[in-house]
Amino acid sequence: MDNLKILKTSPCCDYELLDSGEGEKLERFGKFILSRPDPQALWRKLLPISEWQKTDAVFAHSGAKGGWKKNPTAPEKWKVEFGGLNFFIKPTAFKHTGLFPEQEPNWQWIIKNIKSANRQVSILNLFGYTGGATLAALSAGAEVAHIDGSKSVIVWAKENAVLSGLSNKPVRWILDDARDFVKREIRRGKRYEGIIMDPPAFGHGPKKELWKIEDDFLILMKLCEEILSDDPIFFLINGYSAGYSSIAYGNNLLPFKEKFGGDIEKGELAIEESESGRLLPAGIFARWSLS
Repeated sequence: MDNLKILKTSPCCDYELLDSGEGEKLERFGKFILSRPDPQALWRKLLPISEWQKTDAVFAHSGAKGGWKKNPTAPEKWKVEFGGLNFFIKPTAFKHTGLFPEQEPNWQWIIKNIKSANRQVSILNLFGYTGGATLAALSAGAEVAHIDGSKSVIVWAKENAVLSGLSNKPVRWILDDARDFVKREIRRGKRYEGIIMDPPAFGHGPKKELWKIEDDFLILMKLCEEILSDDPIFFLINGYSAGYSSIAYGNNLLPFKEKFGGDIEKGELAIEESESGRLLPAGIFARWSLS
């Protein structure tokens, strides 16, 4: 039986997980400290309450709704360097910041596989959000199609590309439903050497197309099999809140291993607390690569 892996993100200059527990996490993005909910933090906090009170912004719930309470000196957005890339941090109404630090090991894996291919490759990033994986692929020399159903996050991803000095790289920023886009690419005969996807549990496309992972994930995987090149290098699936095991995602990659060889890795993504070394679970992954 294959072993499950834990991919760990460690503290760095512009990001660290300071503490977590009791359904919350305390993070530093650049010089600003944020507190926000995290249901995975089912343990006790280690830092004293005085440290948790030194925040620049706190995401708090009020009934069914939530929002950020910011200090007057906290900006609407600011720049951080992370994983060799640059990002704008913008605390959103859904408690996100635009940066998902747990993905950094996947970005390094993407870069390694693209460089190891030693040829020009095309990468498809579905549900691309603010572009971390897209920027990683561009930095390694690939051409990328970045697909998302939100116009505002595509604008955000473009801003991150400018910050990272990658705006002149071969990238298409496409506002579309993931399934519809892949169907059209199949009809056009376009193929990709690498595919990345981070499907949500539930969502809508730009024309209010409904996405439910239990109904649509297998359909999308079948479409992606058709669009994958005959000489591929990788396929990466991430998951955060859908409730599935990485084993389930990994099983969907078995046909690629049977057809092309290579290896499958699967497991959890986690962020390491800077002082205690505790790991905060932050999602799952499954990935196949030829090398």
